[in-house]
Amino acid sequence: MSYLCEMKKKLETIKEKDEVIILAIETSCDETSAAVVKNGRIVLSNKIASQIELHKHYGGVVPEIASRKHVEAINPIIDEAMNEAGIGFDQLDGIGVTYGPGLVGALLVGLSTAKALAYALSLPLVGVDHIEGHISANYISHPDLEPPFLCLVVSGGHTHLLWVKDYGDYEVMGMTRDDAAGEAFDKVARVLGLAYPGGPSIDLIAKKGDAQAIQFPRAYMDEEHFDFSFSGLKTAVINYLHNLKQRNESYRIEDVAASFQQAVVDVLVSKTIKAALKIGLSRIAIAGGVAANSTLRQCMDSQAQRHGYEIYYPQLVYCTDNAAMIGCAAYYNLMRGKIHDLSLNVEPSFSTIVTNYPQY
Repeated sequence: MSYLCEMKKKLETIKEKDEVIILAIETSCDETSAAVVKNGRIVLSNKIASQIELHKHYGGVVPEIASRKHVEAINPIIDEAMNEAGIGFDQLDGIGVTYGPGLVGALLVGLSTAKALAYALSLPLVGVDHIEGHISANYISHPDLEPPFLCLVVSGGHTHLLWVKDYGDYEVMGMTRDDAAGEAFDKVARVLGLAYPGGPSIDLIAKKGDAQAIQFPRAYMDEEHFDFSFSGLKTAVINYLHNLKQRNESYRIEDVAASFQQAVVDVLVSKTIKAALKIGLSRIAIAGGVAANSTLRQCMDSQAQRHGYEIYYPQLVYCTDNAAMIGCAAYYNLMRGKIHDLSLNVEPSFSTIVTNYPQY
């Protein structure tokens, strides 16, 4: 009997269990993470080995270095997660793992490890789309949250506006056409001489600046569709700084950071609220690393209160890449019978949930 057929038979027994425990692995970028999650929303452990200090020297993630560090960290981080959870490998019901999108070498480390564990332990392998993982982070932080709701996923690699119709059922209402919001934060921070990652650095220094000091462009604000574009805004900031330098004029970094951040936030909030109004949803979830941004939270809360919407944010530890959110998504995929064969490969530049993308 093939592995997949065997796992499908095993799945019938798993679905009848009161407690389903999943070991999840996340290695899509520069965090090596492993978590043990029970019934999708109870986190027994969530261990993260970050590479931020290593990549700060380069001003961004170096893929080859990230991959090598994942190889070094993956086995120890799994051991830590299992030990903290206080369970043995024989108590697991499935292995969840991110298989894309992300850095190809980094993804391969996590997927190869997950395959080995799934085969050795005779457990179902559940591949998880990284974007779906970010959405699922809100299920951990908010046990009462159930679909349907609108979700803004905004991070270093992704800016997506998704209608979450049900577990595993998504409709993409809008997405970035160039730079993701977090990517723009990183690039502007680098020009301003701020530390990587750019999001937290800009958020911190912007608190001392005037967000109305410089009127940077807001792309697509008057358009009917819900797509995003931040490349032009990034270029506008760079040109603004170059022009001042050519004229030998000074500027306040705090004002530039605050004005840039406000321009990003204005677009994110405006598009999200318009989308919620269009489809008639009153619950909005924010996910991804930029979900930790204080100005985004303040402005989104203000607009939500104005319209009578409920807003959900993950706890800060679940905003950035982590395996707990992958374990949550893996649980719901497993319960829906979505498991993978050992031939599963990484999808570095493709998101499986961005398949239903009508033009609004």
